Amino acid sequence: MKDRFYLWDMPIDNITYEEALNKFKTMISQDGLDLIVTPNSEILLMATGNEELKKIIQSASLVIPDGTGILYASRILKNPLKERVTGIDFLNMIFSYLNENKLSCYLLGGQKGVSERASLNIKKVYPDIEIKGTHNGYFNMDEADEIIKDINESNALFLCVAMGSPRQELFVKKYEKEFDKVRCAMGVGGSLDVWAGDIKRAPLFFQKYGLEWFYRVIKEPKRFSRILRLPAFMAKVIRTKIN
Repeated sequence: MKDRFYLWDMPIDNITYEEALNKFKTMISQDGLDLIVTPNSEILLMATGNEELKKIIQSASLVIPDGTGILYASRILKNPLKERVTGIDFLNMIFSYLNENKLSCYLLGGQKGVSERASLNIKKVYPDIEIKGTHNGYFNMDEADEIIKDINESNALFLCVAMGSPRQELFVKKYEKEFDKVRCAMGVGGSLDVWAGDIKRAPLFFQKYGLEWFYRVIKEPKRFSRILRLPAFMAKVIRTKIN
């Protein structure tokens, strides 16, 4: 079984949750910044028309298969992935590891107040995590230097970036050489909104069968237009197989 599945020249690690966590443990223990990317089918499709995002995915230290569509694609293209590794569940495993080892993180993202509320709720579950700082994700790039300074002065080892894709990945990549202490950064999309209590996660039934996207559409009908990208993704996968 191959270690990576490639789709449109982009790698997805063929990995389980435990294997992904072991990779994270290595990243957080060594100097230098490693980026974890958590693409779903929509993000991969977006990257086919966004060369900068595509290069970031290609250079990431770990690319986990967050979307069910990616699993289907791997099976269609005869290189099946071991399992789906969702970004939010993997993030919770990371929080658990940081808690057990009393390690530090910084929460960046969400609307004003989201990261602060998320921090309080994370500490209730994982009291030994050192959350060194928080900042919302709605800032102009001319404010980036001040935010990076705050992150560096916090000495946080793990940077949790919840600004939506591709903005979160582009931010980390653009400033990666300016982070002094951060050893691992991960784009987590709306995970901080869930931790803040602003968004309710789909019930277990929807999670089990990879239907969280459907639950979100039920709750937020305005997201329907995004769902139309799923057939476009599968159509492109099928064309790839035929060609």
